[in-house]
Amino acid sequence: MASNSVLYRCSLVSYQYTSAATIIVGRRTVAISGNGFRACKPIRLARNCCSYSCSYPNPNDSAFVVANDEKYGNKQNISLTPRLYDYILSNVREPEILRQLREETASMRGSQMQVSPDQAQLLAMLVQILGAKRCIELGVYTGYSSLAVALVLPDSACLVACERDAKSLEVAKKYYELAGVSHKVDVKHGMAADILKSLILNGESCSYDFAFVDAEKRMNQEYFELLLQLVRVDGVIVIDNVLWHGKVADPLVNDAKTVSIRSFNKNIMEDPRVSISMVPIGDGMTICRKR
Repeated sequence: MASNSVLYRCSLVSYQYTSAATIIVGRRTVAISGNGFRACKPIRLARNCCSYSCSYPNPNDSAFVVANDEKYGNKQNISLTPRLYDYILSNVREPEILRQLREETASMRGSQMQVSPDQAQLLAMLVQILGAKRCIELGVYTGYSSLAVALVLPDSACLVACERDAKSLEVAKKYYELAGVSHKVDVKHGMAADILKSLILNGESCSYDFAFVDAEKRMNQEYFELLLQLVRVDGVIVIDNVLWHGKVADPLVNDAKTVSIRSFNKNIMEDPRVSISMVPIGDGMTICRKR
């Protein structure tokens, strides 16, 4: 193995670089010195869970993940390092108004809820590919993802933007105005499920092209069922945070929110009403096409 890479063979391990000085592999924290890992030993987190080998890399150098099941052919899949993620972000075409919103939100409470620029760019592209004219977003926060979508919608289009927090919604509305897209955005302050039910009662079933879900995670299954009524055949529903910081793959983590997301992922995997693709971007997104 090259001296500047790490090769992981795992199915349930969760790890991330948290700073230039620390890497977390599963439940083991390994300190980094200027010359690489100070300590690195193979460990097992659970029976048949994971093994890995390490060659003392710089945390900014490349890392690969290999499936535990050899039937996948030992395919090496790239794992994001800080350096590589910085490179990805440098290749995002982020409009100036989105940059301003992102930077203002960064100083606010709960700023980690904002989607990343690469996520927002993907959402906007999906909307463009669909030729979408009617969209829904659940969980607007300060409006980064909804603004990214609104910017690419035609003037005659409509985005229903649902958010329960009035303070963050005011920030979103300010940026809709600054970007000149307020006429495309139907802002709804309230609980997402209640708003979706009102749209259905209003006769809007099967009239939406695209929906993005980034609201209360324990409500994902209910949101999904309601959106299946509202989104047309061949329309798209995207659910955020399906990897939940890697917790969904850790059998030792069983808090209510993680269990709920894990259960939703299993349900949607087995749901014949949609075709799906789970994408490891941001905190994980599942893209669903209604059949």
